[in-house]
Amino acid sequence: MRDQDGAWRPYWEAGLVRLGALGRGLTDLILPPMAHDSREATAAAGLSADAWTRVTFLEDPVCDGCGAGFEYDGGDFASDRCAACLASPYRFARARAACVYDAASRGLILKYKHGDQQQFAGLFALWLGRAAAPLLVEADAVVPVPLHPIRLLSRRFNQAAEIARPLARAADRDYVPDALVRVRATRTQGGRSARGRKLNVKAAFATTEAGARRVRGRRILLVDDVLTTGATAEACAAALLDAGARAVDLAVVARVRAAREMPR
Repeated sequence: MRDQDGAWRPYWEAGLVRLGALGRGLTDLILPPMAHDSREATAAAGLSADAWTRVTFLEDPVCDGCGAGFEYDGGDFASDRCAACLASPYRFARARAACVYDAASRGLILKYKHGDQQQFAGLFALWLGRAAAPLLVEADAVVPVPLHPIRLLSRRFNQAAEIARPLARAADRDYVPDALVRVRATRTQGGRSARGRKLNVKAAFATTEAGARRVRGRRILLVDDVLTTGATAEACAAALLDAGARAVDLAVVARVRAAREMPR
């Protein structure tokens, strides 16, 4: 009897899988997946058609140093970097952003970041998987920008980590969530000048002992939600480079159109 049960087991298991898929299909027909941004039903969980068309996604050509979009000019560019990056490069080597940080994307990101709507994490990871594909190919590990424990307690989750985790998994890259720590509680960067932002995060980040071992000699992809002046990303990149990282690239969900003043 045991032999017969063992022989039939694969068929039973396959049948259960098919029944489960059928059940999920029926559930989707009765209660279809909802768009993250509205109550509108969508074929697959994501954005409603209206929200999707309003997001300004960044497509090539973009600046290799900061991810800013270039204006098309017949496809001929003197450099793959914008004037600001040529004049004063960031500490991170390259950057990519999925979209422009504007009225359309801001609402989505704020819902995720401050509205505890964590369903956006997977969606943003998909966006970054496409936008940062050239960086992921060369990355050895993915590291999220950390939150200070006090802010993490109030927010309940690290928005960068929740995006970085599925991004690393989908790209089959090492995920190192504890590589960086925020050793100093900083005030919000909102409303500060480029210099003010830089001073606000000065010496705010460090690598852990275990993290330093896992980043040494490796190319790191740093993940955050928004790039404004780049002060936070630069401070994180500096800490990783000081710990022996070979190079640090940056991937963000959104970036402002003019990310920094020039010259810095």
